[in-house]
Amino acid sequence: MRLHTTTAFSLSALAIMALAGCSHGSAAASGPMSSTTAPVRPDGQSAPAPTPLSSTALAKRLLDENDLGGDYTRTPQRPAAHKDVTVVGCPSLEKLGDAASGSSLAFPRKAKASFTYAGGNNSELSEELYSDTAAKLSKGIGEIFDAMVSCPTYQVVSGSTVVNVGTQVTAAPNLGDERWSQLLTYSVGGQRSVVKQTAIRIGDVLVLVSGAPGLVDANLEKALDKAGAGL
Repeated sequence: MRLHTTTAFSLSALAIMALAGCSHGSAAASGPMSSTTAPVRPDGQSAPAPTPLSSTALAKRLLDENDLGGDYTRTPQRPAAHKDVTVVGCPSLEKLGDAASGSSLAFPRKAKASFTYAGGNNSELSEELYSDTAAKLSKGIGEIFDAMVSCPTYQVVSGSTVVNVGTQVTAAPNLGDERWSQLLTYSVGGQRSVVKQTAIRIGDVLVLVSGAPGLVDANLEKALDKAGAGL
């Protein structure tokens, strides 16, 4: 079974191709499910559902160098890869890959920024923001992350490159409405990389911060504060 990088893997920011020269990534464990009940106003009437933010609005809520400090340099976004990616040894991901071509996981309202930190070799940090209804965000991201968590180890093949992937669930901070967090270990050609991703849903905005574990921990709350301003 083959997965296009524009479906499940790009959505969850997989770091699989960090070692193969393409992209970087993540996975996670789902937190409490959100309620789909509309909020009630003081007059007893149901308040209108919030309108998802546009991609332009999300871009303004991304972290920038002023938020992170002088040791961080913003890196240009890599062009989307067009090669197919084959998953070996994880039936849940294979099954999800077929479903991920549908619009329920597309999340067209999105923005992303990536940074390099000057303080070490494992020095990448990436932030992704998505906006949709709370129910759609929860369902879409939860399905992807749960599938990844279900497979402690598997392989990802891109062209002639075979990447061994290991997953380990980690505790997410008690922030936002829902939360996920995971460590992923990527091994290929004698190289090894550890990536952490923590995802937090705040209302109709989903924040994903991935990269070197220490950088994720240090900057997660900054990302949440800026992304959730006014929500």
